[in-house]
Amino acid sequence: MEASAPGRARRGWRRARAADSPLSRAAVVLVVSALVLWAPPSGEAAAGGAGPQLPEIFILLGHFNIVFSVKVYVMLHQKSPHVLCVTQRLRNSELIDPSFQWHGPKGKIISGRTLTAQITSTGSLVFQNFEESMSGVYTCFLEYKPTVEEVIKNLQLKYVVYAYREPHYYYQFTARYHAAPCNSIYNISFEKKLLQILSKLVLDLSCEVSLLKSECHRVKMQRAGLQNELFFTFSGKCMQFFKENEAKNLIERFFNQQVEVLGRRAEPLPEIYYIEGTLQMVWINRCFPGYGMNILKHPRCPECCVICSPGSYNSRDGIHCLQCNSSLVFGAKAC
Repeated sequence: MEASAPGRARRGWRRARAADSPLSRAAVVLVVSALVLWAPPSGEAAAGGAGPQLPEIFILLGHFNIVFSVKVYVMLHQKSPHVLCVTQRLRNSELIDPSFQWHGPKGKIISGRTLTAQITSTGSLVFQNFEESMSGVYTCFLEYKPTVEEVIKNLQLKYVVYAYREPHYYYQFTARYHAAPCNSIYNISFEKKLLQILSKLVLDLSCEVSLLKSECHRVKMQRAGLQNELFFTFSGKCMQFFKENEAKNLIERFFNQQVEVLGRRAEPLPEIYYIEGTLQMVWINRCFPGYGMNILKHPRCPECCVICSPGSYNSRDGIHCLQCNSSLVFGAKAC
């Protein structure tokens, strides 16, 4: 056992006062489990729509027969705002015998009411359950007379409609443990036990902890030679956003109390134990594949994960859409 071997420095624990709480008891359970799982036999050596609600959309136009493009953002699987087929000036004017016709992506005509879209009696387009594949360019053709005596006027209004979704928020935390030899089954058993305890800690908050990565490495210490260490990466996600910080505090207290439990132990230390000060927690804000954030391109939806435009894809950082110039569809996950 590394920590109790002569001449080896003990790292990652300090003595502290006892705290009788569920968290400290969980830490005790983990340390006791380590003793049970990793104590060597006698005589043998041990071997990681919400969002902006847009108002009715309209375009400022001074002349007819001019095509303008306006960006519209619709939350995935939600109902859209009304996309108007009139300008702001015409919105409050009388229109004689108005006729509205909407064309969707690839020029497909939208008519009446379907499961996915509806055209109101005043010509507004409303999406019912917006899907990724519905993103694209939509054009409204309006015909009307300003007065009975005047000739028919024509107007085209063009919109680029984007699906968007909320970012994927979660905590990612890493921790290191002194470990049994890297090929030992005891490390696997410990990994499962640790995940069970962490999951139980945040269960009442409707949160979950998932193991993202577990690696065992041999680490050379300045005065302790080589020792085995487990490197864990977990994610912590909650159903309710405001519970995230509470879950983070519980996890931090759990690791701190492991140090306290070890500090109250007489030698020898267990084969596997938490290395004090190695817990690191970061707030992750990423988009799902095929989506990205771009405040310059989407200033009206700066914190939205907007579907990537054709010819772009979601980058490895999970935040931005990068150009690839080969994809012809919205939401490309790769090029």
